[in-house]
Amino acid sequence: MNDATAATPATALLDRRGKYNRSVSHVNDEFHTFRSYLRWMCVDQSNNFTAALSWSLFLLLALAVPAASHFLLACPDCDARHSRPYDAVVQLSLTSVSALSFLCLAGFVRKYGLRRFLFFDKLCDESETVRTNYMAQLNRSVKILSVFVGPCFVAECAYKIWWYASGASQIPFLGNVYVSDAVACILELWSWLYRTTVIFLVCVLFRLICHLQILRLRDFARFFHVDSDVASVMTEHLRIRRHLRIISHRFRAFILLALLLVTGSQLACLLVTTKHTQDMNIYKTGELALCSVTLLSALCILLRSATKITHKAQAITGLAAKWHVCATLDSFDGVVTEGETPMAPQSSHETVFPNVGTDGESETDEAGDEEDEIDTTKLIPSYAYSTISYQKRQALVNYFENNRAGITVYGFMLDRSTLHTIFGIEMSLVLWLLGKTIGFS
Repeated sequence: MNDATAATPATALLDRRGKYNRSVSHVNDEFHTFRSYLRWMCVDQSNNFTAALSWSLFLLLALAVPAASHFLLACPDCDARHSRPYDAVVQLSLTSVSALSFLCLAGFVRKYGLRRFLFFDKLCDESETVRTNYMAQLNRSVKILSVFVGPCFVAECAYKIWWYASGASQIPFLGNVYVSDAVACILELWSWLYRTTVIFLVCVLFRLICHLQILRLRDFARFFHVDSDVASVMTEHLRIRRHLRIISHRFRAFILLALLLVTGSQLACLLVTTKHTQDMNIYKTGELALCSVTLLSALCILLRSATKITHKAQAITGLAAKWHVCATLDSFDGVVTEGETPMAPQSSHETVFPNVGTDGESETDEAGDEEDEIDTTKLIPSYAYSTISYQKRQALVNYFENNRAGITVYGFMLDRSTLHTIFGIEMSLVLWLLGKTIGFS
C-alpha cells in the first residue's frame, strides 16, 4: 500500500514533465504548425534525411544561386537602367547574415532540440497564465515573420520581374531565352525569400524566447503584491536570472556577429554609393536599399528584444525598493510618539495608499507609453510587514541592486545605455567614412 502511494506522486510528476519533452509532432501537438513550417523551410534537422535536405537547400539557395546570379547575370554591358553595380554588396550581405543565421539555428535545434531550445521543457514549473500567453505568442510568431518577410519579398518580386521582362538578361542556357529568364528569375526570387526568411526566423525566435521571460517577470512581480517570504522571492528571481544567462550564452555570438556583419554591410553600401563617379537612380540602388532595410529590421528585432527584457528585469529593483518603502511606512502608522494624538484604529490590517503619481496627479491622468507595466508609479499596499522584518526587506533590496539581471553579450549588458553607445560608434564610423569619400569643408 505504501509503495503504491509513493509511486503515485512520482508517476504524476513524470507525466507532467513528459508532456513537455521532445516528441514527434501530431495533430494536437502545440508544435505541429511550427514544425511543419520548419520542414517547409527545410531547416528541421531532426534526422539524417532532413539534415541532408536542409544543407543541400542552403548550399543551393544561399550560395550557388547568388554566385551564379552575380557572375553570369550581372549584365555589366547593359544600359543604365539594367546594370547592377551594387550586386556584389547585396549578395555578400544577404549571404553572410543568412549563413550566420542558418548555422546558429541548425546548431541550436541539433544540440538542444526544439522544445528545449524554446524553453518548453520548463513550462511545467510556470503558472497557467504564462503557459497560455506563451503559446499564443508562439502561434503569433509565424504571422510576425510574414509581416517582415512579405513586403520585402513583394518589392523584390516587382524588381526582378521588371528586370527580366524588360530584356536585361539574354543568356539562353536552356536553349530558349524566355524559358531561361523565367527559371533564372524564379531561382533568384527563391534565393532571396530563403535567405531573408532564415534571417528573420532566428530574430523572431529570439524575440519569442525573450517574451517568455517578460511573462515570467510579470508573474514574478506579483510576489510583491501578496504576502510572500524572502526565500520564495529569492528562489524565483535566481531561477529567472539563470534562464537569462542561458539565453545570453546561446545568442551572444549570434548577436555580436550579426551586429558586426550588418555594420560592415552598411558601411560598404555607404562607401560604394558615395563615390564621385557613381550615377544614382532607383533602378540601380533599389535592391541595395531593400537589402539594407531587411538587415537593419532584423538587427532592430534583436536589439529591441534584448533591451526590453533587460529593462523589465531591472525594473524589479525599483519595484522591490518601492515595496520596502511602503512596508516601512505602514509599519510606523501605529507608533505614537510623545506629544502626538493617538490615531483611531483602522478596521483593516492593511493601509490603503492613494492612487496618485509622484507629482500629485490623479489616477485618471494617463502616463502613456512611459508607464512601466512592472514598476508602476502607484504605491503598493503593504501585506508583508507583519511577517518580514525590516532587515530582511533591506537585504532583499540590496540583493536586487547588486545583482542586475538581463541579456548580456560577453559580459556587456544590453540595455538602453549600451544602445546609445552603439549608436555613437556607428555614427562616428559613418562620419569618418563620409569624410573620406565626399569630404567636409
